[in-house]
Amino acid sequence: MPATPQNSNMRLFDNGFDNRFARLPPAFYRRIDPTPLAAPYLVSVSNDAAALLDLDAAETHSERFLNMLAGNLVPPGAEPLAMLYAGHQFGTFVPQLGDGRAILLGEIVNAKRERWTLQLKGAGETPFSRTADGRAVLRSTIREYLCSEAMHALGIPTTRALGIAGADEPVYRETPETAAVLLRLAPSHVRFGSFEVFYARQQHENLKLLADHVIEEHFPQCLGTPDAYEQFLIEVVERTARLIAQWQAVGFCHGVMNTDNMSILGLTLDYGPFGFMEAFNPGHICNHSDDQGRYAYENQPYIGLWNCSRLAQALTPLIDAEKCNAALARYEGAFLEKHAALMRAKLGLAQAMEGDDTLVSDLLGLLAEHGTDYTIFFRALSRDSTDAARDLMANRSAFDAWATRYASRLAAESSNDTDRHARMKAVNPKYVLRNHLAQVAIEKAEQHKDFSEIDRLLALLQHPFDEQPDFETYAAPPPDWAKDIAVSCSS
Repeated sequence: MPATPQNSNMRLFDNGFDNRFARLPPAFYRRIDPTPLAAPYLVSVSNDAAALLDLDAAETHSERFLNMLAGNLVPPGAEPLAMLYAGHQFGTFVPQLGDGRAILLGEIVNAKRERWTLQLKGAGETPFSRTADGRAVLRSTIREYLCSEAMHALGIPTTRALGIAGADEPVYRETPETAAVLLRLAPSHVRFGSFEVFYARQQHENLKLLADHVIEEHFPQCLGTPDAYEQFLIEVVERTARLIAQWQAVGFCHGVMNTDNMSILGLTLDYGPFGFMEAFNPGHICNHSDDQGRYAYENQPYIGLWNCSRLAQALTPLIDAEKCNAALARYEGAFLEKHAALMRAKLGLAQAMEGDDTLVSDLLGLLAEHGTDYTIFFRALSRDSTDAARDLMANRSAFDAWATRYASRLAAESSNDTDRHARMKAVNPKYVLRNHLAQVAIEKAEQHKDFSEIDRLLALLQHPFDEQPDFETYAAPPPDWAKDIAVSCSS
């Protein structure tokens, strides 16, 4: 039976939902209620994400909140719907995708006048589910929940994750698993593929309506200008370039950079087979389903541009092709500028100087040669001397030669060691969501309904740059058994 609206004293409901996306014509979505979960239970709630909606702990642990989280309660004004989009999946265009297991409830304006849209992921079948069940499993929701909040703490633009509801309802993937629903937040869930679908259908009026909607709501600086659509495209291209530069600098691999997984706002969207680089390898493929390595770590910047070119193509009914190409030409400069600044910061360099790019690329070459753990190395380099970083290298003499150049470079800007080490620790995380850490939390949750490790990881990852002495083992290299962990598109 469909979920039904109920009254509540919760501020989340009292504030009232709206759904401006539902004001667009029906061609943009299909109205659908979430499919309720039988006997749901609360798995975890992010207090940091709850604060975005002005919710306190009492509210997020109430029965009514749990029922909304599970899809059993539709708040007044929510107008749930599944969004339509298309997309290039592993380079091949799929003319219709859409939210197959996600349902947009609506949006809330918080006390700061920030507008957040709430989307349930795993809330049941939609008209776009094709032959799938529309459910998510506990395993994948835990991964997305933890990584969303971890990425935010790292300063990387991302969707946020408010909480997880679980249930004993079976869901069949490679093996039987249990159902879960993730409630995620973003200013918008519009994707590159949201534009591609109307371009492919030659529905140019709908394409214009969507562009006008997104510009009005999220790119007001473009309003009222004669080249509003071009400026919008430039902004998206540059945001995407800067986002992927941040991924590369922290060693994050997305795994499925299909155009339907690319946020129009430049947010990290749709966490599936992601991974943080451990043994550094530019050709690392984190997605077991990516047979050709299309989305390997070193390819992410190029795929970002390729995806932007698909968006630009979709916007050609609104923007002259030559101007689209000019907008795309901004990508490389935006990426290189951001990536260079981030890597200088990781090395504690306060100024840009000639030769910095070579210093960085030579270091990455050494890390690749030795298969050095990316996160551990840069954290070690943030210490009072380079000895800890040197100890991670198999070829000490090669590192010593690089370290001599590094020391000369620091001297060239009269670097203050104390200040530099503090700056480096503020940008080189000690803790990232390694796959084995997530796996331990998943197994405790699946086997024992013990969600304590999820909350422990959440608290840890919300402060990735702090020492946190009680959690030293969480910063250690992965154990041998972690080599057997494989994440795929079902993750």
